[in-house]
Amino acid sequence: MANIKSQIKRNRQNEVRRMRNKAIQSSLKTSVKKVETAALAGDPTDDLLREAQAKIDTAVSKGVLHKKTAARKKSRLAKRVSSDT
Repeated sequence: MANIKSQIKRNRQNEVRRMRNKAIQSSLKTSVKKVETAALAGDPTDDLLREAQAKIDTAVSKGVLHKKTAARKKSRLAKRVSSDT
């Protein structure tokens, strides 16, 4: 445990940010999984795909994902959806 006041504050901030990042990442994974399962089932995926891409963009703006990682995820997701239909 830290004794220095600034480090105690830094630990608190890190914990808050970690939880926020975890929530964003979890939400992102859930929406991507919904798109993939709908595509495999043959259900319409337009709205789900749009929602998942928006979540990916949100993760980039919050600093959870790198810009190129997000582009790769969006591309692969769209490719998967188009190949399953």
